[in-house]
Amino acid sequence: MDYRTVGSTGVQVSPLCFGTMSFGAEADEETSAAMYRRVRELGINFFDTANVYSGGRSEEILGKLAAGERDDLVITSKVGFPMGADPNTQGLSRRHIMQSVEASLARLGTDRIDFYFVHTFDERTPIEQTLHALDDLQQQGKILYPAVSNWAAWQIATALGVAAREGLARFELIQPMYNLVKRQAEVELLPLAQGENLGVITYSPLGGGLLTGKYRAGQQPAGGRLVENARYTDRYGAESDRVTAERFAAFADDAGVSPVALAVAWAMGHPGVTAPIVGARNVEQLEGSLAALEIDMTAEIRDQISALSPTPPPATDRAEVLTGKWG
Repeated sequence: MDYRTVGSTGVQVSPLCFGTMSFGAEADEETSAAMYRRVRELGINFFDTANVYSGGRSEEILGKLAAGERDDLVITSKVGFPMGADPNTQGLSRRHIMQSVEASLARLGTDRIDFYFVHTFDERTPIEQTLHALDDLQQQGKILYPAVSNWAAWQIATALGVAAREGLARFELIQPMYNLVKRQAEVELLPLAQGENLGVITYSPLGGGLLTGKYRAGQQPAGGRLVENARYTDRYGAESDRVTAERFAAFADDAGVSPVALAVAWAMGHPGVTAPIVGARNVEQLEGSLAALEIDMTAEIRDQISALSPTPPPATDRAEVLTGKWG
């Protein structure tokens, strides 16, 4: 296993991060344990969870599985999305962050969370308040590094500036959506991460299942997120996404490679990505993503795959500013 460094932290992690969102939901404890054992066999040491996953059950199951080897693992969790009907069980206020981290630590059965993500942007709470709370948690040793998911690049840049100005712990890891049909992260998020030396773990490398090769012309499986979950149906409902998925499946067929493994390897191959997050409902499904570790994703092959989907427009209409060509 060739481990990678998370930004400027010095922390070494596997090139795949195992996401445990299915723990306690689609995967019961026995199935979760089987998947955990499988990724550990391969040397994967990076695990992503959140307080909101299965109402806390994901953290509880992961905590039990990790108990005997906690010091060998790098574990993330998150705060921000609602954990109950009370209006204060959500957001990024100091009050909620302080309560949430204690609950996550208890469920995980650990004394610290390696990377603690703010899971969503909170318009009601000043960024300064959130950063001060995270800095206090780092000083207390309850989290080792603050992290951020689902923020725009300008929001993250603002937070980095505030942290630098006030001498606070800064975000060291970001978690954006990134796959062949959702490449918006390439415009500003990934360049920001590379410029500021931030770690990046990306989610949905399979596009909610769209890039698995199961969705071809005239074909649609009976189950799966794109069929059963309205959020994913909306997210990947564009005709252009389906066209890209069909082109990609054909490319994988011609290369004699599983589309699942190839899609994960493509995300893993971006120079700004530390590790894509892979998850599954069972070990059999997980194996497809794990096979990405066996693919030699050269720059040439990655460029060929990238050409199958539209390149997102640049962050500015002044193309010469980006290229340096003034004449």
